[in-house]
Amino acid sequence: MLCVAGLALTGIYSLATLPLVPSLLGSHPVLLEALRGSISSMITAGAFARVGRASLTLALLAPVVTLLKSDPLLWWAGRIWGPNVAQMLTRGGPRAQRRAERAIRWAERYGSWAIVFGYFLPVPSALIYAAAGWTGMSLRRFLLLDVIGTALWIITNVGLGYFIGQSAVNVAKGISHYGLILTLVLIAVVMIVAVRREWRVALEG
Repeated sequence: MLCVAGLALTGIYSLATLPLVPSLLGSHPVLLEALRGSISSMITAGAFARVGRASLTLALLAPVVTLLKSDPLLWWAGRIWGPNVAQMLTRGGPRAQRRAERAIRWAERYGSWAIVFGYFLPVPSALIYAAAGWTGMSLRRFLLLDVIGTALWIITNVGLGYFIGQSAVNVAKGISHYGLILTLVLIAVVMIVAVRREWRVALEG
């Protein structure tokens, strides 16, 4: 129950902070990193650091906790329920099931490497982390590899923003300028996707 509640809370938190993206992206990207750890926020924070509007150190450190917060829960879920947790994490059609099977194969075959490069693989990283739990990897080893992989992901995105510089800042400012409209669009898209997913699951069931 604790594991399920923890995963549910992280999902609710992600949805609750989604409307903040348009307004914060062009003004406080480092804060947005700390709240959501999204790719767009990390790239923008790196660009802000390039033009002297943010600290590069803070841009690298801000998203760490947010990106790591649910990973131990996914490992724990894999340890508790084994491969059956894949069904809980990938409620969807045949395409989602195929992606889940691919992630499981990669996790079981490559083990530690799959965790380190989990963010870069074209499969759900959540399943790779869960697979680490059911394949017997210790929590200490998992956390060490997860921290390394997360650091690589942050450095890649913040570094990309730092390389792009002013152009990324301009795009982020444009997004924030239309923040209210984009927020409403985001909320509408999330609701439509959720309804479609539940409808598809109901039909397949």
